[in-house]
Amino acid sequence: MAISRDEVLHVARLARLELTDEEVTRFQGQLSAILENVSKISELDLSDVPPTSHPLQIANAWEDDEPRECLTVEEAFANAPDRDDDLFRVPPA
Repeated sequence: MAISRDEVLHVARLARLELTDEEVTRFQGQLSAILENVSKISELDLSDVPPTSHPLQIANAWEDDEPRECLTVEEAFANAPDRDDDLFRVPPA
């Protein structure tokens, strides 16, 4: 399955990436190859394979939640590039 130049540009716009013509051409080839390889899975007989969310059995590796002190407002905004009272100020999209 080949991906078109317009589709590469659409995905780049969604990801807010500015691509050169050379990058668009390169990504078009790479994404087409990825889609072609993934499409080969449909050729396999997977009727006896149960659906899974992960290929390996994994256990939750998170630690138990422990209550602790919250950040102060000043600590929360310490690395913020801009602030408006108790709100983060960000450039418009």
